[in-house]
Amino acid sequence: MRPTQTTPHTAASVPPTTATQLPQLGAARNPGTALDMAWVRSAQANTSAIERRVASLPGRRSVKGAYQAAWLARAVSCIDLTTLSGDDTADRVARLCAKARQPVRADILAQLGLPGLQVGAVCVYHEMVAPAVRALAGSGIPVAAVSTGFPAGLSPLPLRIAEIEASVQAGAQEIDIVISRRHVLGGDWGALYQEMRSFRAACGGAHVKAILATGELGSLRNVARASLVCMMAGADFIKTSTGKESVNATLPVSLVMLRAIRDYYQRTGHKVGYKPAGGISKAKDALSYLALVHDELGTGWLHPDLLRFGASSLLGDIEQQLEHHVSGAYSAPWHHPMG
Repeated sequence: MRPTQTTPHTAASVPPTTATQLPQLGAARNPGTALDMAWVRSAQANTSAIERRVASLPGRRSVKGAYQAAWLARAVSCIDLTTLSGDDTADRVARLCAKARQPVRADILAQLGLPGLQVGAVCVYHEMVAPAVRALAGSGIPVAAVSTGFPAGLSPLPLRIAEIEASVQAGAQEIDIVISRRHVLGGDWGALYQEMRSFRAACGGAHVKAILATGELGSLRNVARASLVCMMAGADFIKTSTGKESVNATLPVSLVMLRAIRDYYQRTGHKVGYKPAGGISKAKDALSYLALVHDELGTGWLHPDLLRFGASSLLGDIEQQLEHHVSGAYSAPWHHPMG
């Protein structure tokens, strides 16, 4: 996989972040295509070249001052603010939704000139969909539900499909499904395609994000092929991880998935979104992912309709960095509570 030639980040590289420039669920749906096995088998991944490419990214793609603040504000707008704990309650979800409505303190947003900044979505388990929908009413922020036997994806297929349908009925506008890893590990691409097609159909009008669980797929080549198959089957986003695996989002995996998205777009004309999830907790990490997306796919993908971060603690670190930008001083994390 050969790096592409790109221009450095400048003020013109990324449009200014304003509340009116943050579309949600605005991208056209990916209708999918027929399964093309020749295309799938042609997907390869040169691991050493990929690792060299991403190792140079933080040093080559550095933004400072006002540009950094603009990029971090853009990252906030692309966060799927997430709680996936066994002790989640309706009250906890309501507090998270309040944070989603105003992810950064009002005084900081006022100084940045971004009073309408919001996150991309709130992501919860099915049982918390209804409380989240109530808490977000009128905000325009969609609710995403993890589904299909999350995180293992090993429950019977009819139950996984029923779970999707129940979450959509409860008001979820996005469904984060998990694929069956065994189909990838066994090279049964037809089974993966049919599974993804059934999930896509069950989602109806809700956008579907296909979680590949890349840390469990065995190789970067498998990641590339699984990405293509899920897009052919109609995934609106491809997502790295559940956040529950031992290895979650990484820059090498991201490069492979972004190249697959670019290949799919060039061949079909259909845009598919990207969601790195798990382990992204620092503002500097978010900047590296934004830079990689910018380099590989261009500024058109730097919006919440085509880019999401699956995260919760990331928001707190970004908020601290934004406060430092406007005040010149860092504050303690408890000044930026999640709810």
